[in-house]
Amino acid sequence: MHKYVFVFFFTTATFFLKAQSNADTLKLNLPAAEKIFLQNNLSLLAAGYNININEALIRQAKLWDNPVLVTDQNIYDGKFFRHNADNGQVYVQLQQLLRTAGKRTKLAQLAIDNTTLAKEQFDDVMRGLRYSLQSDMLEINHLLKIKRLYDGEIAQMEKLVNGMNEEFKAGNISLKDNMRLKALLFSLQNELVNVQGQLMPLQTEVHFLLRDSSNSFIQPQFDYQLPDVINAVIPATDSLIITAKISRPDAKMAQTQLDFQQHNLVYQKALAKPDITVGPEFDQRNSYAPNYVGLNVSLPLNVFNKNQGNIRSAQFSLKQQAVINDMQASKIESEVKAAVQKFLYYQKINNAEQLSFSKQYDELFSNMIKSYQDRQLSLLELIDFIDAYKDSKLKLTDQHNSLIKAATDLNYTVNAGIIAIK
Repeated sequence: MHKYVFVFFFTTATFFLKAQSNADTLKLNLPAAEKIFLQNNLSLLAAGYNININEALIRQAKLWDNPVLVTDQNIYDGKFFRHNADNGQVYVQLQQLLRTAGKRTKLAQLAIDNTTLAKEQFDDVMRGLRYSLQSDMLEINHLLKIKRLYDGEIAQMEKLVNGMNEEFKAGNISLKDNMRLKALLFSLQNELVNVQGQLMPLQTEVHFLLRDSSNSFIQPQFDYQLPDVINAVIPATDSLIITAKISRPDAKMAQTQLDFQQHNLVYQKALAKPDITVGPEFDQRNSYAPNYVGLNVSLPLNVFNKNQGNIRSAQFSLKQQAVINDMQASKIESEVKAAVQKFLYYQKINNAEQLSFSKQYDELFSNMIKSYQDRQLSLLELIDFIDAYKDSKLKLTDQHNSLIKAATDLNYTVNAGIIAIK
């Protein structure tokens, strides 16, 4: 019974691995992926419309108020506009609102601030999505390295299992040892299936970010050299903090919000000044003289409502935004320091000796398989070595990936290409 269960899982794992190898593969480097992303990503397209919306509001804020036509016509004998030499009345007034204290210009400035904010929000969305794309592609690349590690081990083990099958048939090894080798092979294949399972959601997300509806497997292409990243020298932390505060969209957004609140306070104070309505008027018969023409001037008397509530609110909003700006600056400073420390830490634990050790370990793996086939190594020693080899190689791969991810995080945190990861 156990034998049939083993064969079932063995066949399932093999089928799954072959299914992916037969799938179409789309090889993309990061610049090509970002180009597709900028052209097709729906979130960016939606955010871009906010800029157009606010630019239209700038034009709207600069427009003059429409003039108002007021007319009064007589009604008698059930008819409109009944006139003769002695009867009938026509009254016409044209009114134009004149905004004082530069209200129209100040309102336009608020619209300009909102447009600037929309552009910075667009940049922030793009920054976040590009980081997600790059992180996903790096993680796919990392998992493919792990896959290649398992592929190499599995290929060696398949050769060994096939050879040991012949030895078992010849009676040179026991059923127990033969099945144990097959179980070891199945264990490796099962772990590889788990790696494949981790690739699936990442592939889905990358397809979504690129708006790619194909079923192709996206294979990232990176040309960075690990020794270059290990030995890279980064600018001083204080310099990186200054760069981040200047270049990060969220820092710009906080400053624009502060500018908006300052301009809003000025605008609310301007609203306390009364606007003037002026315009000519014509009265045919209802004035002291027929066909009277006059000039109408009106303005509200700011006795009760001096916009004091809105002014007070704007003052508090300005103070609130100043505190938020300080918080944002502190947050950026902390994030940059953390990103620098993380990168320097992974630089320290990764070194060139590890790369040389990894190559030597690969050669030793092949020699250990041969030693077992030549009866110079016991099965238990072989299994222990394979487990140790796999764990060591996985840890090295994870460490290298952590260094590259730390470099990516540093670039993202500062919003500058401090370490080239292409």
